[in-house]
Amino acid sequence: MQTHNLGYPRIGSQRELKKAAEQYWAGKLTDFQLMAVGKNIRLQNWQLQKDAGIDLIPCNDFSFYDQVLDTSLMVGAIPRRYHTLMDEKQLPDIDLFFAMARGYQKDGHDITAMEMTKWFDTNYHYIVPEFTANQHFTPFSYKVINEFIEAKQAGFHAKPVLLGPVSYLLLGKEKEEGFHRLELIKKLLPVYLNVLAKLEGAGAYYIQLDEPCLALDLTPEERKVFAKTYQEIKSECPNLHIILASYFECYGQNLETVLSLPVDTIHLDLVRCPSQLDDILTGNFAKKKTNLSLGLVDGRNIWKNDFRQSLAFIDKTVEKIGAERVWIAPSCSLLHSPCDLDLETNEKTLAPEIKQWMAFAKQKIDEVVTLKQLAIRENSIVVNEKWKANVAAIESRRTSPLIHHDSVAQKVAAITARDAKRTSPFAKRKLKQRGALHLPLFPTTTIGSFPQTAEVRNLRARFKKGEMTMQEYDAAIEKETEETIRWQEEIGLDVLVHGEFERNDMVEYFGEQLAGFAFTKNGWVQSYGSRCVKPPVIYGDVYRPEPMTVRWSAFAQGLTKKHVKGMLTGPVTILQWSFVRNDQPRSKTCTQIALAIRDEVADLEKAGIKIIQIDEPAIREGLPLRKTDWPEYLDWAVTAFRISASGVKDETQIHTHMCYSEFNDIIQNIADMDADVITIECSRSQMELLDAFADFKYPNEIGPGVYDIHSPRVPSKEEMIALMEKAKAVIPADQLWVNPDCGLKTRHWPETKKALIEMVETARQLRKSVNQPIA
Repeated sequence: MQTHNLGYPRIGSQRELKKAAEQYWAGKLTDFQLMAVGKNIRLQNWQLQKDAGIDLIPCNDFSFYDQVLDTSLMVGAIPRRYHTLMDEKQLPDIDLFFAMARGYQKDGHDITAMEMTKWFDTNYHYIVPEFTANQHFTPFSYKVINEFIEAKQAGFHAKPVLLGPVSYLLLGKEKEEGFHRLELIKKLLPVYLNVLAKLEGAGAYYIQLDEPCLALDLTPEERKVFAKTYQEIKSECPNLHIILASYFECYGQNLETVLSLPVDTIHLDLVRCPSQLDDILTGNFAKKKTNLSLGLVDGRNIWKNDFRQSLAFIDKTVEKIGAERVWIAPSCSLLHSPCDLDLETNEKTLAPEIKQWMAFAKQKIDEVVTLKQLAIRENSIVVNEKWKANVAAIESRRTSPLIHHDSVAQKVAAITARDAKRTSPFAKRKLKQRGALHLPLFPTTTIGSFPQTAEVRNLRARFKKGEMTMQEYDAAIEKETEETIRWQEEIGLDVLVHGEFERNDMVEYFGEQLAGFAFTKNGWVQSYGSRCVKPPVIYGDVYRPEPMTVRWSAFAQGLTKKHVKGMLTGPVTILQWSFVRNDQPRSKTCTQIALAIRDEVADLEKAGIKIIQIDEPAIREGLPLRKTDWPEYLDWAVTAFRISASGVKDETQIHTHMCYSEFNDIIQNIADMDADVITIECSRSQMELLDAFADFKYPNEIGPGVYDIHSPRVPSKEEMIALMEKAKAVIPADQLWVNPDCGLKTRHWPETKKALIEMVETARQLRKSVNQPIA
């Protein structure tokens, strides 16, 4: 019985990678220093797993930005617009890598970044591969081989991890019509075989190929591509032990194909889909020689593994196929888990009673090893003590009085259909809002946050440490807010925001003020690139003890005659971007959050806020991977949003925001949310995402993002006008807003000011083009 891990967090336990990357981008570190930080993180991760007793330790799970982008460089899938950086500039590989992820705007070059989207139903974002009909693949980066050799030389039994070739193609996008990206497999596979051969030559035996698209609804043609591809891999690499890994769902209709593939070990995510084990064991799988990797430790949540439950799975499998064919693992890569619970030493933020129910990546590795020890009936004092502690913690959580509150249950039970419906339909609300708000055509706004400078972050840190009084902190935040309001007035934005300088994170900020949430100091996970988030922990029933945002929204509104948006995070996004309790349906927790947000919306309206934005960037992210499960999810998710938004007058304009999602297949559900205005990411896709709204004839107002805030490059006015002209060609002008793609928290002030000035001028030019007076 072997233990293995599918991947480990790459950010470092103190976010070393984030800090080093951002210093490198700012010119404060050399490439040599950046590489040294990366190597140190890798060595620490490998040593930790070796010390815990993991048999097969993953390598190539590290990336300076994104593993899919790593794969694009490995196979030489570098879009043509970057070739000038290779040919003329002879840019180092690491700078080319970052240019593809973030764009490149210097030395006379102005090159846009590649598109970014969500990794399945997680809050991780990957860089979308771009393909053309005559796409050429060639070995370009040998990072995976170099890191395997690095691990081997350091004394680690490493297992290279690669994104599988079929999923790599399926996760990409055709950049021209007339072909399907899977047709490129014949050109792509030789590069993969070249890499596998070099890995074997370097001494690798176990190879993990991640094919997460096997968790999706695939066509018969797509399954045939999997079958043919893996037959060829086995034919060309007969001596390698191939581990096929998929996660986040069952294999479902793809199971027959998966079981027919000539691979040596098949990984199962038994956290997301425990039923698939019986589907496999009840067939003739026992007669095969293939190993089963049981993904029993939850790689995406922070709750302790229930050893009793997991051992039942292991014992059942051992009985059917024998212990020598059973492997133990986390359900998926631990990329989605914080690094180390041992770093949580502040009992004020994380109570010991709650902490004992939790496990982070380091602890999950130990759980994997302990499960093997328990399964083989290793009788030692240490193992027995771990068993007893686990049983006690599971029982403590089940019976804790911290979990349930009768008043919350009563409030949920009292919800009626009327609570999820605005007073009037949008057509009537629109007229009332125009009379109340007096906004010009193509109104301009931002998505919420403004740059969180080092000074702002320092203010918050000093206040939390007790180095500033509440009065001093409030005065400093008021100053930042007023300066931002004045600047927005000065450049001519139509609908202002207060800047959110008091907020640490769009979910954590609300969680800190809602009952039922706990917090960590070092529970960071990677969202994209250097962007890390610290999700709150929902451990019990959720309710709002007191107003959360009214103080700052009302203060900002009191500074100006222009409208200031109230800024809230929606119930589905708070749910999706938290570590959620797993002892009740997610729909029930989401409804509790929706009622809390509804109370806040009502209080903002009472305070004189006439435009309220309820962000829901995670609505699509929460979709189950199987389409048959979509209707149930969309029903409760859309209802939760409507509950949060429907307790206001017709004159109050409700906005929502969504980013980095495909909308075509859920456009009806987005319309059912009935937000008065929706703002969406559009710039990286060159307004392609707007087609879904145009084809649907979406009736409400839309703000397609005109510039990419995840890149430091500043687009020109002409570029923004061109994008809005594309929008205007498919959406009526009186439905369009002009805004960035997303919040500006991660950007710097100089680039932000330049971009927003250009954006406001874009709106002015658009109004001229339709002969409306310039506001």
